[in-house]
Amino acid sequence: MIARRALFLVNPKASRAETGLDTVIRTLTDGGVEPVRPLNDDVDTLIRRHARAVECVIVGGGDGTLNRAAPALMETGLPLGILPLGTANDLARTLELPADPAAAAQVIVDGRLRSIDLGEVNGRPFFNVASLGMSVELAKSLDGNTKKRWGRFGYALAALRLVRRLERFSAEIRTDDGKVIRGKSIQIAVGNGRYYGGGMSIAEDAAPDDGMLDLYSIEVDHWMWLALMYPSFRAGRHGRWDEVHALRCRSVEIRTRRPRDVNTDGEVTTQTPARFRVLPKAIRVYTPLPVIPQPEPLAAG
Repeated sequence: MIARRALFLVNPKASRAETGLDTVIRTLTDGGVEPVRPLNDDVDTLIRRHARAVECVIVGGGDGTLNRAAPALMETGLPLGILPLGTANDLARTLELPADPAAAAQVIVDGRLRSIDLGEVNGRPFFNVASLGMSVELAKSLDGNTKKRWGRFGYALAALRLVRRLERFSAEIRTDDGKVIRGKSIQIAVGNGRYYGGGMSIAEDAAPDDGMLDLYSIEVDHWMWLALMYPSFRAGRHGRWDEVHALRCRSVEIRTRRPRDVNTDGEVTTQTPARFRVLPKAIRVYTPLPVIPQPEPLAAG
């Protein structure tokens, strides 16, 4: 059997960076995948440098690490294998990857590829969600130590500190079909996949390969509304509230009175005015094999 050479990149700062890597590497090599472990450098740079010497890229880390790999993955066309070693691992959750790194490595060995979309804002790609408003302050307040110590619970702790000082901002949203929404929001999010922010749902029927973006804008004036809406956000049903504008589109532009930071997959990367679009089938990712139901045994006699 000819081994698939895989560029093996693990973010040493990821919250679970040391979790069972020996078992992961053994699973890969036993399954015919040869990990190539380069010296430390920027993820994007390493993928471009080794693109012609490998058949795929394996990235171990969280959503921020995957986000930094996206431009080079698009450029090279190399398939992506994901080891969910971060705090939230929302892309892994969207793709129904196992949380256990060794089981995720087995998914790569099995070799089933799925083409998924990327979102893009002002030329910067993202897997899960790009947003402005409250989520930007949340991203700025979450440091590596908080994530390592509290895990996904750290998102809730940081959010509790922020919600009591909500800041509303004026925004204009223009969609590709000419629809215009103006209002005062505390957060606007544009999602490509389904999950973000440690398990929140951008929309209950969102998928990473549907060729669409899902947008919502929260227009409330008191933090108590968020407490009431929380279960709906977990289920992706927040669009049913009158205080939430929700829509689906292929491209959208958001303008604000003054430039506001935009966060992509947990990292602040650009500002408004923000032009979003979907990039259909931009990247190939290893995903779990479908479960084939077994036939019921015939009854005796």
